[in-house]
Amino acid sequence: MRTIIVTARLLPFLFSFLRDRRSWLVAGRPLARSAEFHRRRAAAIVDTIAALGPTFVKLAQVLAARADLVPEPYLSALGSLHDQVPPISFDEVSATIVDAYGATPDALFERFDREPLAAASLGQVHRAQLRGEEVVVKVLRPGVEALIAEDVKAADRILGVIAKRWSNLHVVALQGAVTEFASRVGDEMDFRKEGAIAEEIRHNFAGSRDVVVPKVVHDMTRQRVLVLEYLEGRRIDAIGPWIAEGRVRSGALVRTVMEMYIQMMLVDGLFHADPHPGNLLVAPDGRLILLDFGMAVRVPRELRVRLVDTVFAAIRGDVDGIIAGFGSLGIIQPGADPDAIRSLVQKLLAIASQHSVTRERIEQMLADEVLSELFDAPVALPSDLVYFARTASLIEGLGTRYDPHFNAIEFASPIALKLRGRIMASLRGDTAPPSPDEWVVALSGFLGEVAGVVQRASKEIASIVGARLFTGGVGLEPVAR
Repeated sequence: MRTIIVTARLLPFLFSFLRDRRSWLVAGRPLARSAEFHRRRAAAIVDTIAALGPTFVKLAQVLAARADLVPEPYLSALGSLHDQVPPISFDEVSATIVDAYGATPDALFERFDREPLAAASLGQVHRAQLRGEEVVVKVLRPGVEALIAEDVKAADRILGVIAKRWSNLHVVALQGAVTEFASRVGDEMDFRKEGAIAEEIRHNFAGSRDVVVPKVVHDMTRQRVLVLEYLEGRRIDAIGPWIAEGRVRSGALVRTVMEMYIQMMLVDGLFHADPHPGNLLVAPDGRLILLDFGMAVRVPRELRVRLVDTVFAAIRGDVDGIIAGFGSLGIIQPGADPDAIRSLVQKLLAIASQHSVTRERIEQMLADEVLSELFDAPVALPSDLVYFARTASLIEGLGTRYDPHFNAIEFASPIALKLRGRIMASLRGDTAPPSPDEWVVALSGFLGEVAGVVQRASKEIASIVGARLFTGGVGLEPVAR
């Protein structure tokens, strides 16, 4: 029955996309589609996904990070689902808490706010008071485990039918995305595992002056309920007034975001893999607050070394080094024409290094000559770089939001080159801890820029010419929790 319901909701969109290519589905010229039509269709898809429930909302959020699969404006529309999940009722929240503790919220907490702070696809967050301290209580949506299991089966069946009739790289990649989602979502529905990851990341940033991770209230954490310290803050994309007042310095904030993600990626090897503005708050004193640890991955040391080698090749302007790095990261497809790859890397490096408004650099990337070369180039965004590229996109978005001339290479080059030895020592596992204010800051800009080049290329190609990239390469390790 669920498969029938999902098919009935999504089939009209499938036919609509098919008519983009053939006006009579199997014959005829493509239909003319205006930018406004694409925006309206993207909005309708989002409404339909929201109505289908938490499984498809969560899956859509995963796809919102896949610029190699989803073009604009659909990519941005799917990203908006972070803010469009309807809340569950307080009675449902209360029932889940009673089931977890054997007592009502009012019996367990001195105060439990009926209105949620946030509603996400899998859980809902309420503010409360426990033993005189302000806390947040994250509650899993009732029945979500069974619903997700049923919806994943439905999605597999539907994509299987589509693949037999209209097999192409995008359909195969979507099947892979559903499989990966199914393998990870189980961990996200066990808040004991999320609490353990939150505690580990909090420990990793214990000495930081700029990054705060909420404490876990371990004796109150259950499989379906997570209790954390409450930290006051605003979403990172909603602090314009604080910047205007001088309370927060935008440059320092972007640098902190870079530091934090680089430390997780290349120092700690435990990466918060769900970077979006709703998971990043800014405290009134300017510190960065990191939230939501349901999606996390381990970064193997081998992959970290490859990233560092590629980053420093970009710093040096070493085209051969960048090509070798892209090859080791799985970005270049086997059998690629070396001359085509070299030409592409030279153009991307020249554009990324320019001192100009970032929008102008992207427009240069979209020039006919460069766009044609990007479209024909045998490059793909591997699955193990999707998380990094997603972070790079967030960092670049923040940087350009407050500084139109933001250029990570120009910002960090001299420091990163000077501290290369200490960076490599850390990756070798030397015990001497690096200064938190030096090499992490220096390196962060470059990883953002290098991964950002790949992300921008795939996103802009997809949005304008519908490039068909597919995933592959070495993988990140799911967190063993």
